[in-house]
Amino acid sequence: MSFLESFNQSLFLLINADPNTPVWRIHAAMLVANKLILLVPGALAAIWLWGGQTQRNLALKALASIAAALCISYLCGALWPHPRPFTIGLGQAFFAHKATASFPSNHTIIIAAMAFALIFDRRWAGWGWATLVLAAIVGTSRVYLGVHFPLDIAGGLILAPVAAGLILPVWNRIGEPLTAVAQSLYRKVLALPIARGWIRA
Repeated sequence: MSFLESFNQSLFLLINADPNTPVWRIHAAMLVANKLILLVPGALAAIWLWGGQTQRNLALKALASIAAALCISYLCGALWPHPRPFTIGLGQAFFAHKATASFPSNHTIIIAAMAFALIFDRRWAGWGWATLVLAAIVGTSRVYLGVHFPLDIAGGLILAPVAAGLILPVWNRIGEPLTAVAQSLYRKVLALPIARGWIRA
């Protein structure tokens, strides 16, 4: 076993909860691990529905960054299918999870990709750093609950800015016209709620 793998497993065992952990802590961790990621689509939808042109452009750029991050995650899993802790009998898993490749953590990389899309746009850097903290918290909770290794979380945090960075120059060239097309379609499809003032035109 390599030093890095040994370190990864040892750190995992330090963070992973044990069967004697109070139930309320497990339930709180499960809420963080599995539900906080819903803030991402919720925030993107709110930015689009009630934001202006600038905010909508940002929302689509963040969505593109997430898509790029998931592509990178898929390639990592295909090229290096690292097992999850419970598949090798290590530690304690507190909820059922498919035995897919563990590296990197998709939950972490999704939230972190949105974070770096905000950070790279300096006007939203404050929100970006707060979102990055959220990504680290969600990732750590998934280690705590036994479905990821610590390096899976680190991988997500490291690869997310790569994904957002790849999207940035492309978006600077084609982002505005793509946002205009998407906005035009949105105004046609949701004309009724827009007319009633429920959402912004």
